[in-house]
Amino acid sequence: MLFILLTLVFLILRVMPGNPCLSMLGGRNVPQTVIVRCEQKYGLNKPLYVQYVEYLVNIARGNFGTSYRTGNPVLHDIFDRFPATFELAIFSMFFAILIGMSTGIFAATHSDRPADHSLRIFNIVSFAMPIFWVGLMAQLIFAVDLKVLPVGGRLEPITAAYFHSITGFYVLDSILEGNWGLLVQVLKHLLLPSLTLGLVQSGFLGRIGRASMLEVLDKDYVTTARSKGLRRKTVIYKHALKNALIPIVTITGLQFALLLSGAILTETTFSWPGLARYLLQSINARDFYALQGTIVFFGIFISTVNLVVDIIYSFIDPRVKY
Repeated sequence: MLFILLTLVFLILRVMPGNPCLSMLGGRNVPQTVIVRCEQKYGLNKPLYVQYVEYLVNIARGNFGTSYRTGNPVLHDIFDRFPATFELAIFSMFFAILIGMSTGIFAATHSDRPADHSLRIFNIVSFAMPIFWVGLMAQLIFAVDLKVLPVGGRLEPITAAYFHSITGFYVLDSILEGNWGLLVQVLKHLLLPSLTLGLVQSGFLGRIGRASMLEVLDKDYVTTARSKGLRRKTVIYKHALKNALIPIVTITGLQFALLLSGAILTETTFSWPGLARYLLQSINARDFYALQGTIVFFGIFISTVNLVVDIIYSFIDPRVKY
């Protein structure tokens, strides 16, 4: 999968119109000699197959190249911005699972009742809403009108000027330092973007959770548990929920890919300095190496998440053995 991704990214970027050196040098009125020197410096004047082989060899060595736009090694830029995106993704997934699972389980246990119909409509609407629109509405209500949450960014400008991150994960840094005031500030900045992204993703999880739970509730072992006189909560959460989690865990792993794509709009709306925003800026600048490196990194990350999901199967379902 990664090899196909590498090849597609390389070819698509090369067939797109425009000259990356021209974009990097900032205009059309650039002397041809300057453009030629730029192409020689970055190897863009070499035959396509030579560029492709060098590209694969460098990726295998962990060399993602140097960004035209920032002048830094791409891997340095990725590691500098990835903690912000990962932190956003983790909290967004927390809200997505919390809202999606709660609505899905409640709808399944109240099937064909008004609450079920209302929650199904809620899940459909939340999944259909554009992320940027939800973010703008959240900013308008909670930041502009109520003034209880910040508009965007990871920290207040004054704090950001003096704050030195240890790990890049601000929540973890504030806990390690024991700075609870900083932790509150970090969580306040994180709440709106993560809730926005999580709310949109929760609709799909809610629908899958409802369908999976309904299927499990019809199984014989659930009927047997009920016939034994066990409490309703025990039947649902001890006997039914664990088996209903198997397809939900699969979908949750796949949702990480959607989270990363949705993070582009979220990070842009909330001025979040993460990897998705870096990718968007690299697209606008036609920064080949930054684009290639970021997409490959996303591919590796998603593959790792899928591997973790496969491992989790064995803990949820004893029948799964590796």
